[in-house]
Amino acid sequence: MAELYACVYVREFGAQALMRLRPELRERPVAVLEGDPPLQTVCALNAKARRLGVERGMTKVELETCEPVSVLVRSVAEEEAARAVLLECAGTFSPRVEERAGGTAFVCGVDIAGTEKLFGPPMQLAKTLLGRVRALGIAASVAVSRNFEAAVCHARGRPAQTAVIPNGIEDVALAPLSLDVLDLRAEHAEIFALWGIRTLGELGALPEKELIARLGQEGRRLRQMARGELPHLFVPVEPAFRLEERIELDSPVELLESLLFVVGVMLEQLVLRATARVLALAQVTVTLELEGGAQHVRTVRPALPSNDRAMWLKLVQMDMDMHPPGAAVVGLGLQAEPGATSKVQMGLFSPQLPEPMKLDVTLARIQAVVGEGCVGRPVLKDTHRPDGFVVEPFSLTASDGGSVAAPGEAPAAMRMVRPPERIAVVLEGERPVAFTFRGVRYAVERAYGPWVVSGDWWNPGLWGMEQWDVVARAASGMLCCCVVRGEEWSVVAVWD
Repeated sequence: MAELYACVYVREFGAQALMRLRPELRERPVAVLEGDPPLQTVCALNAKARRLGVERGMTKVELETCEPVSVLVRSVAEEEAARAVLLECAGTFSPRVEERAGGTAFVCGVDIAGTEKLFGPPMQLAKTLLGRVRALGIAASVAVSRNFEAAVCHARGRPAQTAVIPNGIEDVALAPLSLDVLDLRAEHAEIFALWGIRTLGELGALPEKELIARLGQEGRRLRQMARGELPHLFVPVEPAFRLEERIELDSPVELLESLLFVVGVMLEQLVLRATARVLALAQVTVTLELEGGAQHVRTVRPALPSNDRAMWLKLVQMDMDMHPPGAAVVGLGLQAEPGATSKVQMGLFSPQLPEPMKLDVTLARIQAVVGEGCVGRPVLKDTHRPDGFVVEPFSLTASDGGSVAAPGEAPAAMRMVRPPERIAVVLEGERPVAFTFRGVRYAVERAYGPWVVSGDWWNPGLWGMEQWDVVARAASGMLCCCVVRGEEWSVVAVWD
């Protein structure tokens, strides 16, 4: 199979990594500073800032003399996050991805040989790949060629474009490009300037033997790159799939509304990345870095995995309202766990389930009223002790089909009395014959029991009781209830 490579080139990667989660800055001139104050210098900038006269290496004082430019501080953590996102995006087209150190740029190559049946012809794949990268908030260029170095050079020389170099005419396609795409050493750039060589076509037209005699084997390598003939040993990387986003805020944030604006952009990126792999977000952990070095970590997990950004944003907002951070926020991180897209198969006569978004938001609102840990599904413990259950977060699996009772088969309802109410009981032969409940005296007509239960004899919390199910009557009517005898008599449940 013939070799075929697609190169993704992102210039000014340091600036684009910061603007990716700051969409309001994409239409403004932006410069990125690095170093310790007051010796900070410009290390990255966008095209709008370059048109205003901003240059790499300018000091902060020199930058203030230009027209208003948005100034950001370099974040290595955000650059690593953007790098991982780009490699992950390229990995959705082929498992063979190679990253190349590009100085101030990001460069990666994708081995796309044999992918025509999946993604169509090379030009269609290049446009799809460029669209995926732009959806991540990053401007890039994509070039496709059978020669890896030719694809890299063409992507560098044609920013924000897609191109496919036909086989056999790589030298013609590269000829108009400037020598800057080769990352020449200073001495080589000076030599070519003295010779009047400015384009790859002019470099490729030089005689090979004479070029080697003057520049050595490096001259031969540069000539092969200019003609698109340099062989390349592809070394793929295997980046781990991790749904994470991180941003360092320019200034401490105290208002929840301002923080949610950033969270919304980060959630949008997580949803895009999960959707590209036909996955959904099952859980999102929000890590807030506070002033003073402390962290505030909260985890949001809905009943069903979902890619509904509005739902996730609402759940995060309600969770932050219930558990606000104790200080101003200086950094924000989101980590998501992927899950399968939820499709629950219901029976033909099963009841309609509520929409996942409405269900999760409703549960969150109820939890805000009754308290955390009081909303969910009851799960019985392995004990006979009354109220032996715990409340777990509500979840629904594909096997939970639900069932509907047939007409006339609805079970009787037992209403628990919490807390149990003390009663005065009259006994005959150790059996209850009358009792007083809520100020009314009842005569027992039928009594079933006693059922003696106990447990936890191995723990200090040893318990035991005697249970009776009674049918009693008073002038006001009949009462069916469950009474227990422990240290005292009490009513624990009433039957409808």
